[in-house]
Amino acid sequence: MTTFVTAAFCLLRDGQVLTVRKAGSVRFQLPGGKIDPGENAEQAAVREVLEEVGVDVSGAAARLLGRFVEVAANEPGAMVDATIFVTPLPPGAAPRPLAEIAEQRWLDVAGELPDDLAPLLALHVLPALRALESSTA
Repeated sequence: MTTFVTAAFCLLRDGQVLTVRKAGSVRFQLPGGKIDPGENAEQAAVREVLEEVGVDVSGAAARLLGRFVEVAANEPGAMVDATIFVTPLPPGAAPRPLAEIAEQRWLDVAGELPDDLAPLLALHVLPALRALESSTA
């Protein structure tokens, strides 16, 4: 079975996290993607966020949320091994769908989960974000 090693960011704003839907997919996930040779996970996540939603998080105070493994949303029969970082949306940043991103949506971290989320986001990232939010509240 193929495993894709990826990195992504939870961009937070007012209790919401930014999610994106790639062209050709029906599932929303975090902005992020595959780690290129010579990159570490945070470098890859920073690059992918800039490419996908036009937000520069290179100077942000990023925190590691965790590393999670789950069935890939867009690759049948594959797994995703994702390192996830968290940061507030930088002041003045205005995310917008770029590159292969067809749509973006803000999701209430504490709210009911829609049915169109990637398994990694629904089963691992959002529960970890909720635990983080409750521990810092």
